[in-house]
Amino acid sequence: MTRPAARRRFAVRAAAAAAVLLLAACSAGADEPDSAPAAPVTPARLTHTLPKDPLTMVLPATGAETRWTQGLDVFVQQVGRVTAAACARDRGTEPPAAVPLAYIRFFDVPDLAFVARHGLSESAEVPRPTASPRPLPAPRRAAARTARSGSVRNCADEGTAAVAALRDTYAPLQRQWLTQVAALRRDPAVARALAALPGCLAGRGVPARDEMAFMARAEERESTAGPAELPAVERSMGRTYATCMRPVEAVREPARLRLRDRFLTAHPDEAYELRGTLVPTLHTAERRYGLRLSFPAP
Repeated sequence: MTRPAARRRFAVRAAAAAAVLLLAACSAGADEPDSAPAAPVTPARLTHTLPKDPLTMVLPATGAETRWTQGLDVFVQQVGRVTAAACARDRGTEPPAAVPLAYIRFFDVPDLAFVARHGLSESAEVPRPTASPRPLPAPRRAAARTARSGSVRNCADEGTAAVAALRDTYAPLQRQWLTQVAALRRDPAVARALAALPGCLAGRGVPARDEMAFMARAEERESTAGPAELPAVERSMGRTYATCMRPVEAVREPARLRLRDRFLTAHPDEAYELRGTLVPTLHTAERRYGLRLSFPAP
């Protein structure tokens, strides 16, 4: 995976609180975040298995469920990329520049099993579209550059519109859900668990006042590690994070599951419609754009 900047790497989706925590004492060497050697780990893979309830992709309540949410998010972005590339191809221009797509995890619903195994940022590689656009023509002369730049902007707009057409079918409900998920940080039991985070992290050799400070420290250590050391450093920091998050997730995950039950009860019409239309809409997009809905898996 391309190594993005810290804010992108640890992004939290939509209205979720920053960072997209423990009651028990943690023990480890004071000089290193995790003194155990990091054994080689098989890279994350992809799965195409859909959840039993399509709403799981939109309203994740557990870390493992967010893998479906990540896959949905990347798929929608791929629709935009393919649309923009096809537009550029038809106009004889280059497609709009864009950073490579990546599966970005939700740290208000942390996937601790995945983080402990692969680190804070590593994930499965995003697959390429199964139907590739035909090769672009040779670059035109300077006289055509102004017209071409306008075409590039238009094609980017077409890609954005394709994303909106698909995302708008579920995004309003998802934004409401993630807003409520983020609010759980203010729950007294969750707040008590979060207050224990600095002590646990310090005990594992990563002094940080809160979760965001830990992410910054992790980015610092990973950015200064040599290529040979980087995988071990990433997994070491991931194990530290997962260890120190388990007690808070023991409180927060059941709370999210209860919250989702109440949320679905409060939004019966939207839930009913999405359960019936989301998967058929995605399958139609797969056929239209030469894509396949894929999800990261350990």
